[in-house]
Amino acid sequence: MAHSIVCDELSFSWPDGTVVLARLDLALDAGRTGLIGRNGTGKSTLLRLVAGELTPTSGSVSVAGDVGRLPQTLTLQTHRTVADLVGVAGVRMAIAAVERGEVTGEALAMIGDDWDIDERAVAELHRLGFTDPDILDRQVATLSGGEAVLAGLAALLIRPPAVTLLDEPTNNLDRFARGLLYDAVGRWPGVLVVVSHDRELLERVDRIVELREGSVRTYGGGFSAYIEQVEAEQQAAQRAVRAAEGDLRREQRQLIETRTKLDRRARTGRKAEAEKRVPKIVAGNRKRAAQVSAGKLRTAQSESVDAARAALADAEEAVRDDHRIRVDLPGTAVPAGRTVLQLRTPATRFTVRGPERVALLGRNGSGKTTLLRAIVGFEAGPAGHAAAGAEIEQRLDRIAYLPQRLDTLDDSATVLDNVRSVNPGSTPQQVRAQLARFLIGKDRVDLPASVLSGGERFRVSLARLLLADPPPQLLLLDEPTNNLDLDSVDALADALAGYRGALVVAGHDLPFLHSVGITTWWEFDADGTLQVIDPPWSD
Repeated sequence: MAHSIVCDELSFSWPDGTVVLARLDLALDAGRTGLIGRNGTGKSTLLRLVAGELTPTSGSVSVAGDVGRLPQTLTLQTHRTVADLVGVAGVRMAIAAVERGEVTGEALAMIGDDWDIDERAVAELHRLGFTDPDILDRQVATLSGGEAVLAGLAALLIRPPAVTLLDEPTNNLDRFARGLLYDAVGRWPGVLVVVSHDRELLERVDRIVELREGSVRTYGGGFSAYIEQVEAEQQAAQRAVRAAEGDLRREQRQLIETRTKLDRRARTGRKAEAEKRVPKIVAGNRKRAAQVSAGKLRTAQSESVDAARAALADAEEAVRDDHRIRVDLPGTAVPAGRTVLQLRTPATRFTVRGPERVALLGRNGSGKTTLLRAIVGFEAGPAGHAAAGAEIEQRLDRIAYLPQRLDTLDDSATVLDNVRSVNPGSTPQQVRAQLARFLIGKDRVDLPASVLSGGERFRVSLARLLLADPPPQLLLLDEPTNNLDLDSVDALADALAGYRGALVVAGHDLPFLHSVGITTWWEFDADGTLQVIDPPWSD
């Protein structure tokens, strides 16, 4: 059976020469494939190459059938309508033109058999949780991040392509919406390739393909099977390293012993010659023969040491040594009794004191982002009236807000300039060193923010907030695990667990929320009322 997607020595570099993929070979069969890898390894770029949106620098990509892609950037397309996201705007315009009497061959070709496209699109959107009858005419700017993702997913369900590419589809989705996505993936027609850090979603694929250090490796089964295989491989790799270290130590000891023996023989020969116990000509012959023999022995022993050292290097290369985000912000500490945030709703008052940690839950569109923006002061009036009539009564001045759309960066400016704009007192070298702690390499610091991957964009946005002068004492995060690879989610949890300020996190990733030490849980219920709830447990 022919493969559905074939990459043959595929290479891609950006115009500035940055290499993303180099001579990549990959063949994917029909079924569901989970594509994983650290941020910046080229996952999204690979999907864009498969979709034909980018042209390989060298090599080739071949795909069996048409391709549909759900990109990470849907939430940034605020100027578009839902009809645009769903992919029916052109057909709707053509139908409207025909109904006005403007019947043209171009319009009829555009419509084809899609005279009922409005009904089909609205039905699919309603199945995904939208209830607004005029949903197709709404602007993306009025949608929550999760709603924008669901609208993009609807486009692929209305007209399923032969090959579907989903790039972080669970970003911003609430638990209900994730359940809808999981069900859709379970019955997806044709070929599906999904880039995700959602472990529940990755359990539903047929295979895991890991993109790592420029090469790919395929593992059969879902995410649990992948973890088991990697752990077994790493245990074997660690044993191989220990064995190689032992071999190297043994070869080095033998080299020392050989050199000691040869030095002893040389001293004995020189002493015998000095005492004239053997004829001079015989001594000379013995000396030359000994030198030749010693040279061969030293060479052989040195080669054995080099071979052992090379074997150790090979063994160490098989051991994963992934770097993690490191954050240390002593200036963020907040005394336990200080009131950080106080807001009032018609029913009750909500107060955050000291380094308290609050999780903000609720369905997509319930008002989580609106409340966070009100706390920052982005919404109506100096006090800010939030969702469901919540009024901000008191808040700290040193607030940092990370929106789910990640639109706080100046895309035309470099990474370095974006961070220095909030901390002008730091030298470029100091900022470079600080960015390295957020895993932003020196080859990325001078690039414009527009070329960053989703995960890199998140880390730069986070660095820009946390490295500001003065540093924030109240940190508001809106869906912070979006776009992060699995290792970075764990690293972010570690970093936030050591954060000394107050924290309010809006999200749906319950394992992550539990891991950062949430102490208080707020939730918008079905009526849009904010309430304190007991800690929910992850599935």
